[in-house]
Amino acid sequence: MATSSSLRAFLVRHRRAAIALPTTLASLVAGFWGATAALNLPSPLSLALLSNTPPSQQGTLFAARTVSASDKPAPLREATVALPDTVPWKDGRKGTRQFLTDTHANAFRILRDGNLAYEWYRDGVDARTRHASWSTAKSVVSLMIGQSIAAGRLSEDDLLVDLLPELKTGGDYDKITVGHLLDMSSGIDVSEDYSGLPLTGTPRMYLTTDLPEFIKDHRDLRFTPGSKSEYRSVDTQLLGLVLSRVEGRTVAALAQERIWQPMGAEDDATWNLDSEGGTEKSFCCLNATARDFAKIGQLVLDNGMAGDCQIVPQAWIDRLSTPAVTMADGWRYSAQWWHPSGATDDFSAIGVYGQYIYVNPANRTVIVKLSDHGTEQDEQETIDAMRDLARSLRD
Repeated sequence: MATSSSLRAFLVRHRRAAIALPTTLASLVAGFWGATAALNLPSPLSLALLSNTPPSQQGTLFAARTVSASDKPAPLREATVALPDTVPWKDGRKGTRQFLTDTHANAFRILRDGNLAYEWYRDGVDARTRHASWSTAKSVVSLMIGQSIAAGRLSEDDLLVDLLPELKTGGDYDKITVGHLLDMSSGIDVSEDYSGLPLTGTPRMYLTTDLPEFIKDHRDLRFTPGSKSEYRSVDTQLLGLVLSRVEGRTVAALAQERIWQPMGAEDDATWNLDSEGGTEKSFCCLNATARDFAKIGQLVLDNGMAGDCQIVPQAWIDRLSTPAVTMADGWRYSAQWWHPSGATDDFSAIGVYGQYIYVNPANRTVIVKLSDHGTEQDEQETIDAMRDLARSLRD
């Protein structure tokens, strides 16, 4: 259904831009039927359908563009290893398989030295099952921004309003640069608070059936651009609009041409839109298989190379793998990739409900975990478990 594509907005929950359906859904269904169309929101019935769909599969409810599998898919060679019996968990250790089931994993893949070392799926899921990315999509947008910068079509110093002149305000908003958007330091006042009705902030951005209009309507600032960093999904949405404008292509088409095809993706993916034929939700909503998400991680681990092809510039891999700013929770961040507490040189794409593309260069390991867990539940503990697995498999 076309209107459902924006519905997922209702589910966002805090820093990783998730969607967590609040208890106020019943109020929305009962009291806002007539208002939803006027507010560019989907129908309450569509929201009700969304509330009964697992987070991992909500991408099936929305309008989307296809990101086609590669004409030359590149399956990984298997070099299977046994996992250690336990992983660290909070104040002790937990059985490795129990860790997966307790954190509601749907798919779990480990690559070591570019080979498939371990693969696990829960019942009802297999290698061809597509999963919602949530905010791990932000990290894919980053790779495409890096490509455009290397091609000379963008610079981190470019002003947002020079690229999207329809957004000019005559005020401090006009000082926002591409670099500010990359490191979440724009200061744009689009809240990540999801405690009330989804009529403002990021929940409204998820729900709107007109993302460009939403962006125009939300140009107030919380702080001066560049003065500090604060996680805001709107920054990535603007990066997607910039990318599409300077390249003259949709975000999905660019992902297919510049990432999926050359890296040898094995399966079609989809990217959800605000409405049928509309604008990609660049801050979320890439739906793909675990094996292709793992290829994203391997691409980054291999310094932007896939086979003998330099897909993403080495300079951009250096940029995203070097922490740039510190968020309020102490985790560090750089060009839409997370550097969790305790990191040395490892980093990760992260989405709510337990989505990870974890990259550990020291141990030549990539781990993908796709889940239907709590919004931001057990994130540090999950990172610690994956770090331990990467070390154990290297020993």
